[in-house]
Amino acid sequence: MQIEFAVNNSTGAAARYITWNLSPLRLRLLDAPHSANPVAVTLTELRQPNGGSIRFRDSQTSPAKTSLQVSLPANGSSVVVYVQGYFGSASLADGDVSIEAKDANGLSIGTLPLMVRIRKNANKLTPAERNRFLAAMAQLNNRGTGRFTDFRDMHVGGAPDRQAHGGPGFLPWHRAYLLDLERELQLIDPSVALPYWRFDQKSPFLFTQDFIGLPDALGTVQFGAANPLQFWTTDGVLGVNRTPRGIDPATQAASAIAKEAETLTLGSNYTAFRNMEGNPHGFAHTTYFGGSISSPPTAPKDPLFFLLHCNVDRLWAKWQHKHGRFNPADPLAFQAAPPGKKFLDGHNLNDSLWPWNGITTPPRPATAPGGPLASSACVSAPGSSPYARDMLDYSGLLISSAALGFSYDDVH
Repeated sequence: MQIEFAVNNSTGAAARYITWNLSPLRLRLLDAPHSANPVAVTLTELRQPNGGSIRFRDSQTSPAKTSLQVSLPANGSSVVVYVQGYFGSASLADGDVSIEAKDANGLSIGTLPLMVRIRKNANKLTPAERNRFLAAMAQLNNRGTGRFTDFRDMHVGGAPDRQAHGGPGFLPWHRAYLLDLERELQLIDPSVALPYWRFDQKSPFLFTQDFIGLPDALGTVQFGAANPLQFWTTDGVLGVNRTPRGIDPATQAASAIAKEAETLTLGSNYTAFRNMEGNPHGFAHTTYFGGSISSPPTAPKDPLFFLLHCNVDRLWAKWQHKHGRFNPADPLAFQAAPPGKKFLDGHNLNDSLWPWNGITTPPRPATAPGGPLASSACVSAPGSSPYARDMLDYSGLLISSAALGFSYDDVH
């Protein structure tokens, strides 16, 4: 007798990645004894040392358990339960935690390797996690000839800049942007999740030649000989320009940048909170460095940009959890235009987001690089052409099918 597992509605290996949020787990018996009686099966975790940890639920609202007994029909019909990562115990490597199913005699009848794949503080990554991320980013860039070119072209100033900045759509647009990039990285290496730069704290392990690089006095970023980012190329130019401004983020936290606690007290409504576009977001772009990172039309030329914006998104996620602002129908969860008026296209709750919508008529930009938003084997949302409203319930707390398939290491 054996058991078949389907996680995230798939039996494929590409779907075996979970977050803190619930993932459906479908079970059915194969070659069960001919009997009308159901078979009792117990689910537990098999965890490698320091690996991820998981919990089970028999329904979406039941308590989480370290083990779960399930009664499976002997005729091979399936039963759906739920699995999730145990908050605070993310995976370090692909498949470092497994579901094990045992029969009534305690004999294993099947295992399913999983990864609790979580966005983490870049300064706390293990060398192996760091290297997987760097290798995937370098391959996406492919010395300036890879898919990364589309992400560069989405964020180049002018009309594209107005789609992403200066309005309520700032946070939803960048959440979609990061999600698209992350999914492209996961096509290269499914164990990769975007790390974030906690720019209100010093980050000695991030700002090294082995990770995000160190600029010389002229601003030319130096990478170690084994760092694949040494071949990073954008706009046909090899290298990254990041000019020091006297505050070393490896050893100092800039006092000008609002601390996380200050950011989270900007207000309990989105209209107030989105002022974080100026500080800490804007100050993080300009306080530590000049060069590419300090200007919107050039910022994505520096890979540090994506770690910066991952922290911006994390702060939004923290604010959402603090105040329960996930519901698009909640007037405090997003900003509506004054009565009788409308924000620029792309900044209204029910607007589709450029460039994934493919719209190239004014006031949208004249091009739409990159095509549809990348799909995921783990979740169905937000679809190929997301709307601003699709970015709010990212954890699927209100509607499970709305989950976008990512979590942060310190946001539950």
